[in-house]
Amino acid sequence: MSYQWLEWAQRIQALSQSGLAFSKDIYDIERYEELRMISAEIMQDHTGLEMQKIKDLFLNETGYQTPKVDVRGVIFQDDKLLMVKEKLDNRWSLPGGFCDIGLSAAENIIKEIKEESGYDAVPTKLLALWDKNKHLHPPQPYHYYKIFIQCEIIGGQPVTGIETSDIQFFSESTIPTLSTDRVVASQINTLFEFLKDPNKATLFD
Repeated sequence: MSYQWLEWAQRIQALSQSGLAFSKDIYDIERYEELRMISAEIMQDHTGLEMQKIKDLFLNETGYQTPKVDVRGVIFQDDKLLMVKEKLDNRWSLPGGFCDIGLSAAENIIKEIKEESGYDAVPTKLLALWDKNKHLHPPQPYHYYKIFIQCEIIGGQPVTGIETSDIQFFSESTIPTLSTDRVVASQINTLFEFLKDPNKATLFD
């Protein structure tokens, strides 16, 4: 799904942030600050959020801006997919979250699966690296890359975490209401293709 206004706001924000990071000229800095506010105004106009919240979320970074990285664990068991219920919106997602500094993508997903489901897991294959803007997620201020890593359970027991309220395995025909900020139905359907064809090549945008 394309949100042209969001793409404009993100690009203006990224360019202004980079300009503020590297410019020395006071007049250029003033122009970049103005561009940054324009990006925030675009966001406010289309989302209805308070300007202060937008500033806190959207204008709080410095330096050269790059996409943020989100990692998700894909675990199949008895032809069913492991999912966790998010406390934040009471909907279902794959275990995962933002990648932490100092950990690789594989190390991050091991940590996230343990924290959100209670299972000990090992990564086995990179399934997909997708650009969030090119899929049917709701609009968000930041630009994200989403990494989907297939894993196998090697121990542990199902235990909910700070951010999760339930843990279940679902067949492809019984997928519950999804937390679409995190994962969307088309992605789930595509991930099940790897269950049917283990030799399927890694996907990327």
